Amino acid sequence: MQIRPFFLVLTLALSGVQTAHAEEPRQQMMVDAAADDGSDYGSAAEQLVDQALAYLGVRYRFGGTSPETGLDCSGLVLNVFRNAIGFDLPRTASEMSRMGDKIGRQELKPGDLVFFNTMRRAFSHVGIYLGDGKFVHAPSSGGKVRVEALSSSYWSKRFNGARRLVDEDSSTGTDSFTPLR
Repeated sequence: MQIRPFFLVLTLALSGVQTAHAEEPRQQMMVDAAADDGSDYGSAAEQLVDQALAYLGVRYRFGGTSPETGLDCSGLVLNVFRNAIGFDLPRTASEMSRMGDKIGRQELKPGDLVFFNTMRRAFSHVGIYLGDGKFVHAPSSGGKVRVEALSSSYWSKRFNGARRLVDEDSSTGTDSFTPLR
């Protein structure tokens, strides 16, 4: 049984290995997956997770929308959605929080957006849920894009909610997007 590339990258990210060291095995796994029939690695959610993990280590910059110069939380999310699945999102976390379907913490799936109150206002921070209680985000000045646990004291207290923008329709095998509300 082949290991899916997203699980390899997720395991490396959670173990603290820098993505630069993970690129060679990750690329080999991508080649192996491409040789597969495509059914194991094609969903929008997996593409989102894989793309998000590719930004690990990119420095934070307030208002940043470019990986070359730095990303803030919403800049990370909009880059991931645009590059992974061609879906353009609004610029701010607050605007993103009004999109898609509202879901509870217990309903989270990889690719969902998770929101936090980090500036004494609701939906002031956003990340992308990876699965297994982890999310990826661009934290704050001086930080870098990284993976964190939703269950950590800091993030758990500040959790505002989640939104699902990608709905995987298992009956047809295709992905559809929830429209703006």
